[in-house]
Amino acid sequence: MTALTAPAPRAGLREIPAYVSPQLECRARLNTNECPVDLPAAFHADLAEAIRLVPLNRYPDGQMAELRTALAGRHSHPFEGVWTANGSNEILTQLLQAYGGHGRQAIMFEPTYLLYSRLCRLTETRPIQLRLKPPFKLGAHDVAGALGLHPNVIFVCSPNNPTGNTQPLVDIEQLARAAPAALIVVDEAYIDFGGQSALPLVAEHPNIAVVRTFSKAFSMAGARIGYVLTSPGVVEDLQRVRLPYHLSALSQTAGLAALRHMDDALGLLEGIRAQRDRIVEALTAIEGCTVFPSQANFVLFVPPRPAADVWQGLLDRGVLVRDMTAVVPEALRVSAGTAEEIDLFLAALTEVLTSGPAPMPTPAPTAGDDR
Repeated sequence: MTALTAPAPRAGLREIPAYVSPQLECRARLNTNECPVDLPAAFHADLAEAIRLVPLNRYPDGQMAELRTALAGRHSHPFEGVWTANGSNEILTQLLQAYGGHGRQAIMFEPTYLLYSRLCRLTETRPIQLRLKPPFKLGAHDVAGALGLHPNVIFVCSPNNPTGNTQPLVDIEQLARAAPAALIVVDEAYIDFGGQSALPLVAEHPNIAVVRTFSKAFSMAGARIGYVLTSPGVVEDLQRVRLPYHLSALSQTAGLAALRHMDDALGLLEGIRAQRDRIVEALTAIEGCTVFPSQANFVLFVPPRPAADVWQGLLDRGVLVRDMTAVVPEALRVSAGTAEEIDLFLAALTEVLTSGPAPMPTPAPTAGDDR
């Protein structure tokens, strides 16, 4: 009998671990930067009626014209420069498929969103990770270093995940001006929580692509809708790599409903910012705790005790935060949840920091911040 053999994947694929997002049962899940509050009942009623009318026996609009038109109107941006996909992660993938690939390289300024380097490897783009020092802001030296490597793609996350700070527009513009053949991807997943958008730069710099998502400020993480605001030429290239009918009719309908209720979504932001600022104030008051200023919906901090012990102690008390020690030494990240969730977090943290040694740890989940 002939021995059975398994098919061999492409070289290097099995060196990349599968992407998984496990979650642990807890009272306050503050590790994935989701919006902690759902949209109101009026949105759900509107969405339910709109979905009832969707002809699911037909393919969706492959050009996503209605959704792109609505987004163009919201941002006063040309329709031809708007493109949508399944979360901003798919937008990032399509940008790398179009402008990265074998023999090309992409720069990212670490610490930053973990998926950039992963998507580079999956698209056979060489990732180059340049390290920023605290407070993790770009400067002239960092810009010069990136430009000297002649990249094809440059990722700038602003506000940055996981550090929470924004990046200066002057440095983003310098990257675009000095490297006109490179695509400057400005990831603004958290821009609705604070900071200046790079979108005004697109008109003069067609090599800038501003990436957004419905997952955070729009309370639509479950719908998986992302989009990019860029030049028409970049969108034309994205149309060359996209899959047919890649954004379902259900997702398009959900996106349109969310835009109709945009005021409701934006009205939730003030409360989220208030909880973020409350976290910063409380952590700053803790002796020996390092807190990084944030304009996003999360806060990065280094506790005065070993991060692994604090993470476990919080989980033992029903609070799950993100272990970021692989990115920033001894750092944890906490999302701005509801007032009740932040009450739980602060009370649990106080207990942990005044308690004895931690018990045997539970492996921290590797949940990502899906966009």
